[in-house]
Amino acid sequence: MIDLNILLGVVTSKYSLTPIDTSAYENLKVSGMKFDIKAFRAHGLGHVSIMSASGFFGLMKMDTLVINPFEIDLPLYSYDRILAMGNDTLITELYDTMVTKNSFEKLDDLIDKYENLPQRDPGKHWYDDIKLSQSISFKGNKTVTEAFDELTRLYLTYFLETPVKPVVDANAKKEKALFYIDGLLENGGPSTDVFVKGIGKERTAELFHNILFGM
Repeated sequence: MIDLNILLGVVTSKYSLTPIDTSAYENLKVSGMKFDIKAFRAHGLGHVSIMSASGFFGLMKMDTLVINPFEIDLPLYSYDRILAMGNDTLITELYDTMVTKNSFEKLDDLIDKYENLPQRDPGKHWYDDIKLSQSISFKGNKTVTEAFDELTRLYLTYFLETPVKPVVDANAKKEKALFYIDGLLENGGPSTDVFVKGIGKERTAELFHNILFGM
């Protein structure tokens, strides 16, 4: 599974990062999983956070990378990678928090090149109306891990290379992001429910707003 520091390196090749204090969530343990969470102000881009979780005697490992661009008009980027029970799951989703529409030809071409990877049914969710068609969901055994790693790195690279304009109306941009973030808290979901059960709804809301999404 590709190291999150490699993905951070892709971000820092274009934007400088300033760490944000996440000490309130240091050594966080929830439902048998230990979490390591870091967050950054990405100058000229917006907010970046990474989260690693491991548990169940090393049988499960999960990595998350979130990019909430509120300085340039890119969509919200969410990457999840899960290793469990011999399976490797790759989910990268883009949510439409853009003020003006854009196209993502390089991402479309990249996804086409990996169309033979084992598809995963993402199911139906409340946020489907704002999830962009460039979102991907795959699941396979360890034979696909190397391809997943390569796709992950290239996807992030091409996402950050997408030609975009600076954000003129920051409030409109943040409102669109808040619709998604508050929707997670209101509607729940696998990871949201784990945090709510472990640390309560109020602290989960603080974690999501302040640390994971930088609102």
